[in-house]
Amino acid sequence: MTAQKSNPGQKAWGGVFNQATDPRMEDFTESIRFDKRLYRQDIAGSQAHARMLAKVGILTSDECRQIVDGLQAIQEEIESGNFPWRKELEDIHMHIERALIERIGDTGRKLHTGRSRNDQVSTDFRLWIRDAIDELDGLLKRLQQAFVERCDADFDCILPGYTHTQRAQPVLAPHYWLAYCEKYERDRQRLADCRKRVNTLSLGAAALAGTSIPIDRFETARLLGFEAVAANSLDVSSDRDFALEFTFALALIAEHLSTWAEEWILWSTVEFRFIRLPQRFCTGSSIMPQKVNPDLLELIRGKTGRVIGDLQTLLVLVKGLPLAYNRDLQEDKEPVFDAFDTVRASLDLAADMVREMELDRESIASKLDRGYLDATTFMEFLIQRGIPQRTAHGMVGRLVRRAMDAGIRLADLPLGDFQAECPELDASVYDILGVEKAISAFCSYGSTASAEVRKQIDYWKTRLSELIIDN
Repeated sequence: MTAQKSNPGQKAWGGVFNQATDPRMEDFTESIRFDKRLYRQDIAGSQAHARMLAKVGILTSDECRQIVDGLQAIQEEIESGNFPWRKELEDIHMHIERALIERIGDTGRKLHTGRSRNDQVSTDFRLWIRDAIDELDGLLKRLQQAFVERCDADFDCILPGYTHTQRAQPVLAPHYWLAYCEKYERDRQRLADCRKRVNTLSLGAAALAGTSIPIDRFETARLLGFEAVAANSLDVSSDRDFALEFTFALALIAEHLSTWAEEWILWSTVEFRFIRLPQRFCTGSSIMPQKVNPDLLELIRGKTGRVIGDLQTLLVLVKGLPLAYNRDLQEDKEPVFDAFDTVRASLDLAADMVREMELDRESIASKLDRGYLDATTFMEFLIQRGIPQRTAHGMVGRLVRRAMDAGIRLADLPLGDFQAECPELDASVYDILGVEKAISAFCSYGSTASAEVRKQIDYWKTRLSELIIDN
């Protein structure tokens, strides 16, 4: 059969139309400027679709080979930067299909058998998000490793822990670092859970009702590594839950990064002087020559807003859309791409920031006795001697007030002050006072007790040394 020539201005869907598309409409509706980043997924999906069509006898083995090879050549052309992008072809799917037809003729026209752009774009998007999840998992793991790598060297450093941004109780520095590991582990778990729902094949649902062509969707799923096949063509044609869930996971990662950034911004100030940031991740002032500004951390904190905004965009986008596919869903990709790009860049930079940050141990130690960080441990000392918690709380509160009025530590109060509150107390009370002694008193699972923190360091070293990434 003689191959038909392609008319660049003819739309693939244009047979029923008797008017050309308004150029303004083409500008308004094209998506190639952002969805061309799906080209690898589109080509992989089309190659699997062609192989499936050949297996069920709709394509010959030679036709399948021409299509698969032609698609591979198109991918190489795109990656070499020699592929022409034309807005009149609308999206990545039509660009690749048109290029294939121009390359191999009528055989290329058979590729779209048994599918629609509706299920094709959903499949491409799922494949892209699946790849994105795997990349983010690796970046989160790298950030966790950066925190764990600090733990041994920082083990002897005690930091003030805070509630309400007020000094509360002492904690070991590695206890702080492992707190971030826990947050990012939950992020990894959320992504792994999200991946299960992403990893469902849409292809073969066609426009919305399926197809009368005897395709084998399970074979396509096998070829593309999907764990499940969508059971309802009407639902999967409109489903973007996977994109919203993924972006929600991104928003939480951004929130956790923002919490860390906010804390380290404060810790790097002259008022705190807990840490020294690597200057290659800071900038200066155009007018104040002494300034070293924590711009990386501030931007990580600031960019959290745009990721949350991307999630908001998606939530509003799908609100009230009737079944099945609607063109509104073209707007789903840009916010997902933006959220991913933002979080990926933040994670990549964060790991190096963590590794290169220096604790200002001298400054920390010089202020560690401020804030009566041993008060709670002292109260628990009294509780263990039979004094009710509320009674012990009042006693310690009054003793703290005496120390505050005198401008001294609890450990500097004379024994008579302690005995005025509790006559049974003797000089052994001084064995529990002071920040270092307070740390030694902790014993509960998950606490900042040295033995407990050491167990957690060992756990995380083992966990993060595993070569297999959980999915």
